[in-house]
Amino acid sequence: MEQILECVPNFSEGRDQHIISQICNAIEKVEGVWLLHCDMGYDANRTVLTFAGKPLKVVEAAVAAIEQATHLIDMQRHTGAHPCFGATDVCPFIPIRGLTLEDADYYAQQAAKQVAETLNLPVYLYEKSATARHRMSLANIRNGGFEGLTKKMEDAEWIPDFGPTEPHPTAGALALGARKILIAYNINLNTTDVVVAKRIAALLRETGSTIIRPDGTTQQTAGAMKNVKAIGWLMPEFGCAQVSCNITDIDLSPVHTVYEKTREIARMFGAEVTGSELIGLIPLECMTKTADFYHKNLNTEAEKIEVAINKLGLNSLKPFNPNERILEYLLSTKL
Repeated sequence: MEQILECVPNFSEGRDQHIISQICNAIEKVEGVWLLHCDMGYDANRTVLTFAGKPLKVVEAAVAAIEQATHLIDMQRHTGAHPCFGATDVCPFIPIRGLTLEDADYYAQQAAKQVAETLNLPVYLYEKSATARHRMSLANIRNGGFEGLTKKMEDAEWIPDFGPTEPHPTAGALALGARKILIAYNINLNTTDVVVAKRIAALLRETGSTIIRPDGTTQQTAGAMKNVKAIGWLMPEFGCAQVSCNITDIDLSPVHTVYEKTREIARMFGAEVTGSELIGLIPLECMTKTADFYHKNLNTEAEKIEVAINKLGLNSLKPFNPNERILEYLLSTKL
């Protein structure tokens, strides 16, 4: 079985097509790698690229893409809704075929060393590659953003794993590591009230929210969905607020369950869910499981995909083409 490694780097640029094209070109120049998808978000000012191929070639392509981003993206001028701390904000490696998570970790570490050495870029290892428990979470690593990096790196607990101990002046820092498949998924609301979206997100995400007691002490309350990270934001481009989610375990927290729980919580605030938006790609199994949840007697794969698209409202903001958004369909055209 041919080994396939996937890489899904997130870049802090979603408005300048010329910059993203140069990053894509760097990936496509590497033989044995296939650029599968490019997802640019204007309001988030963030682009998610998905590429896959032979493991060592994927490492080569990732380093080339990060090099372009480091030269082209200036974090001192960055504005956008999505939290970030670097030009290449995060670069995960995901085992797709013939590889274990441990294998993906090995290749992630190779990429981290090369990036630090060649680009003089601070690198934090996260998820499976993390060197300490408090570094596993991406949110913990980039807490404080680009502006807070200098102070963060003065703390012994936040010295980078590779590279210099001060931020790159324009590219900040990078989180890099191996992880399982993650679904980046935004759920649309029939309101532009970002406060409502943030309250829904706080009740949905696993970490929940912090309650401040009258005496000034705090209490952390758990959220409804395990393996789900969520924030609320306003997307002027679409004229609505969204609950923006990362689903980190699609077996324990299926997409349709997250969607329905968000609908339930939204109604507590007098809001309705009107559809959703996928960022990047989705495994076929997620689509078929969604269809089976809503309809038990569907016979064909095509029927199931159509039902999943309609029930999740995946085409509510822009057209959803299964051949361009389902991971297995894209890979089948390359193998």
